[in-house]
Amino acid sequence: MTPTVVLPVIIGGLYAAGVYLLLDRSLTRVLLGFLLLGNATNLLLLSSGGAAGSAPILGYGDPEEMSDPLPQALILTAIVITFGIAAFVLALIYRSWRLVRQEVVGVDEEDRRVARRSGMDADEIDPDDLAPEDRPAMHADTLAADDDAERGLARHYSGIASDDVDLPTPRSNP
Repeated sequence: MTPTVVLPVIIGGLYAAGVYLLLDRSLTRVLLGFLLLGNATNLLLLSSGGAAGSAPILGYGDPEEMSDPLPQALILTAIVITFGIAAFVLALIYRSWRLVRQEVVGVDEEDRRVARRSGMDADEIDPDDLAPEDRPAMHADTLAADDDAERGLARHYSGIASDDVDLPTPRSNP
């Protein structure tokens, strides 16, 4: 392989591995996938800058011999964005671990319920025409069911410690 082919192959491999890891249910793998995508983007921006040249801020060389400062600025911006999103995903992982002692996103029953519904636009849906279990939250028929759900959750999770134990429940305020 020639040196001109190596960098695009590495960039493509990093993008492929990053997308593969992003599609997993494990939040740790999602974080690693996002970091691989960030590094692949940095390499892509670095390779778009062309060959190395003299520093443009010094002004010693001809304009043709100077390196382009824009890819370097874009790489710095991409590093900051990648760091910020990685910190956010780390906070999600920590919060998930504190609440349910696992960092794998489970199958959501709400997603299954939505997938079972027939395909129609949201503008065509009249909440009064839907079955009670398919009606949106805070519909007139769901207010009583919310109290039952709150009591059931309070009964089920009463002995389980959480880091929000000092916070009052929304229904307990007078």
